[in-house]
Amino acid sequence: MSTDRTIDTASATGWLREFARIIGENAQYLTDLDAAVGDADHGINMDRGMKAVIAALDDAAPADLPALFKKVGMTLVSSVGGASGPLYGTLFLRMAPAFGADAADPAEFAKALRAGVDGVVARGRAEAGDKTMFDALAPALDAFDGALAAGKDLASALTDASAAAEKGRDGTESMVARKGRASYLGQRSVGHIDPGATSSAMLIAAAATAFGASG
Repeated sequence: MSTDRTIDTASATGWLREFARIIGENAQYLTDLDAAVGDADHGINMDRGMKAVIAALDDAAPADLPALFKKVGMTLVSSVGGASGPLYGTLFLRMAPAFGADAADPAEFAKALRAGVDGVVARGRAEAGDKTMFDALAPALDAFDGALAAGKDLASALTDASAAAEKGRDGTESMVARKGRASYLGQRSVGHIDPGATSSAMLIAAAATAFGASG
């Protein structure tokens, strides 16, 4: 597989299905993480949202990548409670216009991911070290871009991105939360992994699995 491999609606949908599967299997774990620092609903909300996404895609398959990611984003915004819906919804909504109609190469996919994460940052006003989903997504993007620049193929680059996301997720355990409900705990938020960073690492892991398997 080469770096010019394209991503189309079928493979992108496979990514979303894999993410939904991982979220479903880990819904209780995510909720348990959230119970320590938040409202104890992150896993429940994300599972509900991704089930709604898959149902929407099964009901009417989008014609192209912009339509696909717009539909995913709108579904998450409308079906997920708490902060997760607006943040994940924004990620996918901002990805949508970054794609051409038919397919994307790895560099275009990286550009779309960065546009999505930039949207999350703008909406949540998060910075590195705030103990949020950005602490998993930011290093993942940097690793993905670096791997592609080094000539790695899509699957290998996403494997690097997933490892970086997991490292970023684990790093949130020692952070003091500065955003969201967890910030109310102050120093007591130290010692707990951020649930949003955890689900974000799952998003990147799902991409590595789905695009690696389909290539």
